[in-house]
Amino acid sequence: MSRIVIALGGNALGNNPEEQKELVKIPAKKIVSLLKLGHDVIIGHGNGPQVGMIFNAFADAKKSNDKTPLIPFAEAGGMSQGYIGYHMLTAIANELKKEKIHKDVVYLLTDTIVDPNDKAFKNPTKPVGPFYASKEEAIKNNPNSTIVEDSGRGYRKVVPSPKPIDFIGINAIKENVDRGTIVITGGGGGIPIIEKNNAYEGVDGVIDKDFALAKIASLVNADTLIILTAVDHVYVNYGKPDQKALVTTNLKELEQYIKENQFAPGSMLPKIQAAINFVSSGKNKSAIIADLTKVEDALEGKSGTKIVA
Repeated sequence: MSRIVIALGGNALGNNPEEQKELVKIPAKKIVSLLKLGHDVIIGHGNGPQVGMIFNAFADAKKSNDKTPLIPFAEAGGMSQGYIGYHMLTAIANELKKEKIHKDVVYLLTDTIVDPNDKAFKNPTKPVGPFYASKEEAIKNNPNSTIVEDSGRGYRKVVPSPKPIDFIGINAIKENVDRGTIVITGGGGGIPIIEKNNAYEGVDGVIDKDFALAKIASLVNADTLIILTAVDHVYVNYGKPDQKALVTTNLKELEQYIKENQFAPGSMLPKIQAAINFVSSGKNKSAIIADLTKVEDALEGKSGTKIVA
């Protein structure tokens, strides 16, 4: 019927391995239900809590044992993709087996190419890792990093959030989707990769997963981008007496709402911007922002916010 890219938030996967192993069963069921309706499905996920857990664990271990190696943030991102990928791949494969559907599912670790001149590199803003009591201690444990004081709670490393421009292996992603494979990719937005001296190199950074999956959706010629979150709709005048749910909206309306500062920069705004990027990338494309548990209803227009050109 159509080709769908789903962006699943990392917070939907819990706070530890046991929680995650159970929670991935929910999107697995949704993905297979979409497959049964005839859709091609590509799914990506956030990794904020997971990469933080991994990065913090190594940082805390080093406090106790100086021989413990420092793990660069890019490597921690790669570890989080493997950890989440193992659970998602297994959950979807089990759901396919239960439904007696003979379909391949693959997890593709994602390296996301970014521009080394992206202005984000000059202004790192994303706090990562543990808090330190002093700036000196933070610098010692995070060499060659930008350190800031964070809201009176201590000192932390901050990393940039560059925009995705391409992906290593994008043709393999396309080929797998074209042959009907369920593809899990774009995990955590991917590991930021720059080209330097005619070679690729991983760098510290956090790529917004919604921007990355919107870009992947465009490159694989998807029809619909679904961004899953914890609310039934996008709202304007949120929390006010005249709060209004957006059922269907378009690019012109959304640009006006952005000018009015209707969407919170740290939560809904990037989802809206990612949706705009995708819908703007070609004809007859739409984006949906919806609750994880109501994916099928959202596709039928019974829930969620649909964004069209």
